Amino acid sequence: MKRLAIYCGSATPADPAYIDCARMVGRTLAARGIGIVYGGGRLGLMGAVADAALDGGGEVIGVIPDALSDAEVAHMGCTQLHVVPNMHVRKAMFTDLSDGFITLPGGVGTMDELWEAVSWAQLGYHEKPVGLLNIKGYYDHLIAFTHDMEHSGFVRTQHRNILIVADEIDALLSKMATYTPHDTIIRIKREDL
Repeated sequence: MKRLAIYCGSATPADPAYIDCARMVGRTLAARGIGIVYGGGRLGLMGAVADAALDGGGEVIGVIPDALSDAEVAHMGCTQLHVVPNMHVRKAMFTDLSDGFITLPGGVGTMDELWEAVSWAQLGYHEKPVGLLNIKGYYDHLIAFTHDMEHSGFVRTQHRNILIVADEIDALLSKMATYTPHDTIIRIKREDL
């Protein structure tokens, strides 16, 4: 994996463990020579992961919609910063520029990015690993819900392992490195999205 898309919040929660986690992820990826593709902001977890990777000499590619460049305060120190016209182009670039995805804690926007990566994997748009870093049990309920979706018959058995979960970054990267793509529902192309 040469580059990973990192999905995370632009907020700074009161609990410093979340910012510490983002910094640790940035440092770890830079130390392993893995570039980062992320939302292009300099606030919250997004800024923490980017700054830590840059401080470690890593490649950081930001992708931010024009409408959010002021709200999320675009990070002008990125190795590359792409200002794009909308969210759909942003998420497509995440997929095009990365070899996989890691989701850190975040809110609704982060969930949108995560579920799109999972959905696109189900539909055969990509065969890249989709990781979820479950720091402090932040995603325990989401993980349980994904199991409920499968048990209820809304997620196919062959798709149960699309979402790769671990509580620490080294374990997550190891699992992602051994990911075997699943059988897809269909094979779609960009123009079909």
